[in-house]
Amino acid sequence: MTLHNAEEYNNPILYDKENENHLADVPFLLKWAAQQQGIIIDLACGTGRATIPLAQYGHQLIGVDIHSAMLEEAKKKAIKANLAVEWIEQDCSKLQLGLKSQLIYTVGNSFQHFLTNEAQDNLLTAVNRHLELGGIFIFDTRFPSAEELLQPPTEEYWRSYIDHDTQNKVDVYTISHYDTLNQLQHYTTIRRSHNSAEQRTNITLRYVYPKEMERLLKVNGFVIQHVYQDWSETPITNDAYSMIYVCKKIR
Repeated sequence: MTLHNAEEYNNPILYDKENENHLADVPFLLKWAAQQQGIIIDLACGTGRATIPLAQYGHQLIGVDIHSAMLEEAKKKAIKANLAVEWIEQDCSKLQLGLKSQLIYTVGNSFQHFLTNEAQDNLLTAVNRHLELGGIFIFDTRFPSAEELLQPPTEEYWRSYIDHDTQNKVDVYTISHYDTLNQLQHYTTIRRSHNSAEQRTNITLRYVYPKEMERLLKVNGFVIQHVYQDWSETPITNDAYSMIYVCKKIR
């Protein structure tokens, strides 16, 4: 993940407004956290959406992110909740924490921010280096279905939400373009609200196919224990929207 592809994260308050209700992954992570001991590492932790709930259950967390503004908001939330989470500003693909963990995770489809083969390998090498042998790495990434990738390059309605500060409804639209050769989806997100100026942000995401992911993880010292299509542990199918991987470090 690089800062030049981080427009979506320049406004941590807006990020939380749009994502704070997404908590489906937390019970899943808690289940795996209960089976481990010691420090748990949350990579690309953002404002602590998943970090803080795990800390509230008594787990020891380190949250790592490259984006200083997101980490500052995470720190404020942890202090308000009286939680002793360690927040570290680092590039996750160049991770240097000086410790090993039994559980590392990155959620919110953060894996898709690593846009090249080299960046993916660097991330997995860094994760492997910080995991105990037999340790678990959990991550999610969107399923590269035809419906997901081959969207028309025109403005399309995505969703709406209520801004709890202004009580205004915000309508969100997207424009997408898929670069087939590089497996990159370029998104423009458009937000429109009553009495507010239109906001546009851009982001690029990498898509990985299941068989490609199998080889990628194997080469980097992992064996896949489970692949689900949702956080309720539904086995993956051709109709999946997401791929959720539970991997074990074997070397």
